[in-house]
Amino acid sequence: MNQAFLSYYQCPEQFADFRPTQSPSKSLGSGYFRFGSDLIGYGAADVQGEERADGALLDVLCRVRIEGSTCLLPFNPTDIANNFRYERYVNGAGKSLGKKLIRGAYYQVRPLLPVSVRRHLQRTWLKGWNKNIFPRWPVDRTVDRMFERLMALSLQAHQNARIPFIWFWPEGKSSCAMMTHDVETASGLAFIPKLIDINDSFGIKSSFQIVPEKRYVVGEGALSAIRSRGFEINVHDLKHDGRLFEDHQQFLQSALRINRHGIRFGSKGFRSAVLYRNLDWYGALSCSYDMSVPNVGHLDPQPGGCCTVMPYFIGKILELPVTTTQDYALFNILGTYSLDLWREQVSHIMEHHGLISFIVHPDYLDHCESRSTYAALLGYLAKLRSEAGLWIALPGEVDTWWRQRSLMKLVRRGVGWQVEGPGAERARVAYATLEKGQVSYLLN
Repeated sequence: MNQAFLSYYQCPEQFADFRPTQSPSKSLGSGYFRFGSDLIGYGAADVQGEERADGALLDVLCRVRIEGSTCLLPFNPTDIANNFRYERYVNGAGKSLGKKLIRGAYYQVRPLLPVSVRRHLQRTWLKGWNKNIFPRWPVDRTVDRMFERLMALSLQAHQNARIPFIWFWPEGKSSCAMMTHDVETASGLAFIPKLIDINDSFGIKSSFQIVPEKRYVVGEGALSAIRSRGFEINVHDLKHDGRLFEDHQQFLQSALRINRHGIRFGSKGFRSAVLYRNLDWYGALSCSYDMSVPNVGHLDPQPGGCCTVMPYFIGKILELPVTTTQDYALFNILGTYSLDLWREQVSHIMEHHGLISFIVHPDYLDHCESRSTYAALLGYLAKLRSEAGLWIALPGEVDTWWRQRSLMKLVRRGVGWQVEGPGAERARVAYATLEKGQVSYLLN
């Protein structure tokens, strides 16, 4: 019950004493509910949940009780967090036979379609996306806000004493950003050297996700050239045909080939094509981290979203969610080359110390307007790095840090706390406090 909270904050266990209010035999409702007037939950609680997030949802916050240092909750927070992180609240949306057939037909002809035609078809497919009230556009922090609310309850249970935890990022960095590039076509592959030069001009390294089969041929020389400049290579789907997750048995066979390509590429990470995904199948992949789950999936063919701006584990794999709008959607679905939306998302995520992750395709940087927008984005991130303590890292570096952090422990040393474990020299102790009923963080 307490595992997800402890993993999120990496605080001492005595500050995470959450227990269920209901007896094991009590019948539980399931669906959407509220945890306070401004926060949605999904799953089993001791109220009858609703099928839709826009319904009249019952609020369970009044059912919370504090007894000594224990917080009695009407739901299991680890289960609720996983329902969002694994997108179990989506309930099969977008998986109908009709939609599968349409999607299959589209991917058969997609390589032959110009961007102008694809843009029209995708806008039709996504029609009404801006009417979705959940997940919340343009950034959804439902999981993070639930943990913050639980932290507030724990602070109350401990008479508002400061609660120590291991800060989210190394060296006390305020937030983390990573740039990734999905290479979809041979023209995108050919543009990589120029893109590397653009990135290096701002001192920002990135990862390239390479399609290993069918789309184009990439030799060891091209891979070595990317690595020699300090950039990362990850596996991008198998064939980029939109069919990787259609059938479980076929996926298992494809996963074996993906794993072999990962060895050939020397990669630790994976991203599926067009962010199609089924997290319950990920155990077949041998990658260290995945980058296929959007924070909010309103502008993606597969709806959903993990509703968090922090990394999280899917079994043995670390998920690094996509927390900003993809360049293709920005340029072609929303029809803008302005930085305004990206700035809004970055500002919101940085305010709450999260992970800012971008997907920018070399395939769509083929004209001055898109390249100028991308260069302006890099300049904006470089400024945040120097002025606001933003950590700009490669995905593999984020993976290494988050895994180390997950194994660290806070131990008492006199009147203070100290971090122990591999990588502890980069860690910082932080404290959660209550200010006017809201949780705030103080770095030691």
